[in-house]
Amino acid sequence: MFAHDARTSDIHLEPDKTEARIRLRIDGILHDYFTIEPELHKRMIALLKIRSHMRTDEHRAPQDGRDSFESPNGTVDVRASTMPTNTGEKAVLRLLSSESHKLTLEQLGFEKGDYEKILRGIHKPWGMILTMGPTGSGKTTTIYAILEILNKRSINISTIEDPVEFFISGINQSQVDSSAKLTFAKGLRSLVRQDPDVIMVGEIRDEETAQIAVNAALTGHKLLSTLHTNNAATTIPRLLDMGVEPFLLASTINVAVSQRLMRRACDSCKKKKEHSRADLEAGLDKITIDLLFQGKSKLSLVEVEGCKECNNTGYHGRVGIYEVLEVTEAIQKLIVKRASSKEIEDVAVEEGMTTLLQNGVEKILEGETTIEEFIRVMKE
Repeated sequence: MFAHDARTSDIHLEPDKTEARIRLRIDGILHDYFTIEPELHKRMIALLKIRSHMRTDEHRAPQDGRDSFESPNGTVDVRASTMPTNTGEKAVLRLLSSESHKLTLEQLGFEKGDYEKILRGIHKPWGMILTMGPTGSGKTTTIYAILEILNKRSINISTIEDPVEFFISGINQSQVDSSAKLTFAKGLRSLVRQDPDVIMVGEIRDEETAQIAVNAALTGHKLLSTLHTNNAATTIPRLLDMGVEPFLLASTINVAVSQRLMRRACDSCKKKKEHSRADLEAGLDKITIDLLFQGKSKLSLVEVEGCKECNNTGYHGRVGIYEVLEVTEAIQKLIVKRASSKEIEDVAVEEGMTTLLQNGVEKILEGETTIEEFIRVMKE
């Protein structure tokens, strides 16, 4: 409960020779919180295994399990994972609050134009809506927000996930199971025969899954999924590299959303400081500096100090930055010609797309976050 109250996403229980560490990931950053005796660590791992329905007599193989507890804001699911190390078993617990998947697209911080692009993609009778970004960038949360919009009793929504992060009433959710040989590709192939209107695939990882996903979208289904690419435009070449035919991809992909999460500057300790171009030239490239200053000689930007409200980190909560690529007729022509991601991005920007870089700069100018946090996230 302490970790949940501290807005923790992951708890790490790490053994060492003389002591064990408990670390908490808060707003995407790991913090050392406690050290405990190795014997107490062993007892905690044993208790965790019992509560998560793992084998207590197995210490040499990785294991996964689930647990849950009640908080004032609802049920918190705990996804547990253990892993043997040379100093004992390490455990990581991911805390999944039932409230977090109920966030709407508006609450996730999409700009009005981007929000409207996603809605247009959602309301098309078929096609793919894809989200991109590194692990922990909020891709699944965005997908769940879209599923909540689509979730009506008049349609059948089915998912294949690894693992099922949140349970949503009215949606048929299945989990990848390697022991039963239920992969994304096999699960998706079966879901197509389940009379679905909307299909959600946790991730497109391989050529087989990509081929089935595109065919499902082409035959009258809405398909939602995630990919690991750097930005929205590189999604197209990535799927082409997976063997999807350009004319099929051009016909099926509706919207590609790339995203990152930046820590939000703490309202209690943030303050404004004036900067000149010369102050920022060491840490930023010319394109970013030009976007920030836009002809001005001075800028007043947010800096953080740290206080008890933010546990002396200077940040409290997170804010999303987004890049929403709508596949228009011009983009479809580029896909068919196997154009590069740079060509696709240039045309999308001409048609009004806001890039991740531009959206991040907007968040800095609005005082939502700091230059330092922007650099950290964009370099990652």
